[in-house]
Amino acid sequence: MTVTLGDLKPGSTGEVVFLQAQGLTRRRLMDLGLVPGTRVVALRRSPGGDPTAFFIRGAVIALRREESRQVLVRPV
Repeated sequence: MTVTLGDLKPGSTGEVVFLQAQGLTRRRLMDLGLVPGTRVVALRRSPGGDPTAFFIRGAVIALRREESRQVLVRPV
């Protein structure tokens, strides 16, 4: 079962399966470490719900909803 990164609830962990993004957005996400096999932990959402902070490869990264919905993960 796969869900988007944006669907992970704070405190949940997922493993990246596929990037749906194209072009510069895809390159940026890959540069941030979002490549297949990477474990990602959803940490917290801002009060308005966007962006969400994720723990990726030892760094805390905030992604907007439109970006996080382009990353498919398998909940772990």
